[in-house]
Amino acid sequence: MKILIVDDEKRILMLLKQSLQDEGYEVETANDGFEAIERIKKHDFGLVITDLKMSGKDGISVLRETKVLSPRTEVIMITAFSSNETAVTAMKEGVYDYLIKPFDTNELKLLVKRVEEKQQLKRENTKLKEKIETPYDFGNIIGKSASMCKIFDQIKQVALTNTTVMILGESGTGKELISKAIHYNSPRRDKPFIAVHCAAITETLLESELFGHEKGAFTGAHVRKLGRFELAKGGSIFLDEIGEIAPSIQVKLLRVLQEREFFRVGGETVVKADVRVIAATNKDLEQAVKMGEFREDLFYRLNVFPITLPPLKERRDDIPELVRHFVRKFGQERKEINNDVMIYLMQYRWYGNLRELENVMERALIVAGNGPITLSCIPTHIMDERAIPISVNIPDEGVSLESIEHGYILKAIEKAKGNKSKAAKLLGITRRALYSRMERFDRGIISPEMEEEDEDE
Repeated sequence: MKILIVDDEKRILMLLKQSLQDEGYEVETANDGFEAIERIKKHDFGLVITDLKMSGKDGISVLRETKVLSPRTEVIMITAFSSNETAVTAMKEGVYDYLIKPFDTNELKLLVKRVEEKQQLKRENTKLKEKIETPYDFGNIIGKSASMCKIFDQIKQVALTNTTVMILGESGTGKELISKAIHYNSPRRDKPFIAVHCAAITETLLESELFGHEKGAFTGAHVRKLGRFELAKGGSIFLDEIGEIAPSIQVKLLRVLQEREFFRVGGETVVKADVRVIAATNKDLEQAVKMGEFREDLFYRLNVFPITLPPLKERRDDIPELVRHFVRKFGQERKEINNDVMIYLMQYRWYGNLRELENVMERALIVAGNGPITLSCIPTHIMDERAIPISVNIPDEGVSLESIEHGYILKAIEKAKGNKSKAAKLLGITRRALYSRMERFDRGIISPEMEEEDEDE
């Protein structure tokens, strides 16, 4: 906390400054009220300690102007003249407290500590209020591609309901981020969000983790334990890797979804489940149902509102923005990235999706050190995968990535004789992604006849 001490007696200023600096506070001083106000205009102080009687501008004036300039700043008044009138005036103007001279510096330290605790509590309450009242702004979910815009629309549609959601997608595509976006945009956002990674917990422990247990339910159950469904009361529970849970747990989970109630392990009392269920999996659950590995009735209970996340290789348009996001995340917002690096990153298939890209960028920043990110900072397998050799000579005036991309699209369409499906395969992207890029550039590069021919195939 930053403190300003105001007094026209230099000896008192130095004594109080040293005393509070010894406690670890950042302290500035002002010799009169005019100087104090000028400092308050330029700096953010958590606390102002001011003498009452000063020449020119007195402590009451400093108090009034401080509250106008910085309403959150607390003020402690010091005075050798104690009167009820002074106290009443100071209280009306918003003083935190006042000390009567002479006073023990320990008394002042105690007051300062209380101010610090009060302000810390205010900050925590403000953060909590912002979390409760501000909808999740998708700040950690990066993407402007058509597929991600569709995902954002789905989140907005389902968030305001209590509908069970199933999030489908490959490992590393950001399923937990999506689940949090749903929760924090819902009416339940001021209640708990509880995540359970089902595959990381054994079958015997998972039942207790989800539903809790009574004292004596099994060896080692010395006390009653509340499960995740109870801990998430009024909020949301995220069941990641739901396809990995054992049949015995599937039965109990089905009851929760159907009846909105359950029993603790070893318990006989019904516990109500006021919770929104969001599940996620990278498995093909329909195939698992056919194979008898997953209950069909549970699948349909979970799959009410499915959201399918595209793999990163199908949203290459988002890669440059994602790269910049991860660079910012690791605290190097101004880091230069060579153009040829971005080209290779956009060509790679990203088997590990967002998680792999994040790891690659973290490594690249370490290898780059204080210099730019060059091809030497990128793992060789990213460049080895593509058969297309790339040699880029960047002129002094720079180069446009969009023009390079535009050129590749033209070449691919020319090679495919206008067939968009074939052109997309040559570029390693989906036909929908090719359409999106064409709309950004020049849709006229394919004739109507070629479009008809393409759709006939």
